[in-house]
Amino acid sequence: MNQQETESLKDTVISVLKTIYDPEIPVDIWTLHLIYGVEVDTEGNVKIVMTVTAPNCPVAETLPAEVQVKVQAIMGVKSVDVELTFDPVWSIDMLSDEAKAELGLDGDYGSFSASDFLY
Repeated sequence: MNQQETESLKDTVISVLKTIYDPEIPVDIWTLHLIYGVEVDTEGNVKIVMTVTAPNCPVAETLPAEVQVKVQAIMGVKSVDVELTFDPVWSIDMLSDEAKAELGLDGDYGSFSASDFLY
């Protein structure tokens, strides 16, 4: 696989990640910035480093497995390694402005912070 094909496969992987949603938050895992890294080598091996919104998140086991299954189904992917990490710990500050707006977290919360509305 040449560099252009590798980049194209990486773009496809990212497109698939954008179809996977955290079941507690109606935003995809890419937009939530739960994906810390995506690497694709010339053999079609994919390495994904990801997190969840909190260590005690109810989907801490199932979400990485869903990522692995869906990415493995992409034509051209030879293998998928999904690493779950909590370094750095995910925080609401990682959300894009688009995600904050989608979640209604872009306003003035008075004495509350946006993170009071998530896990």
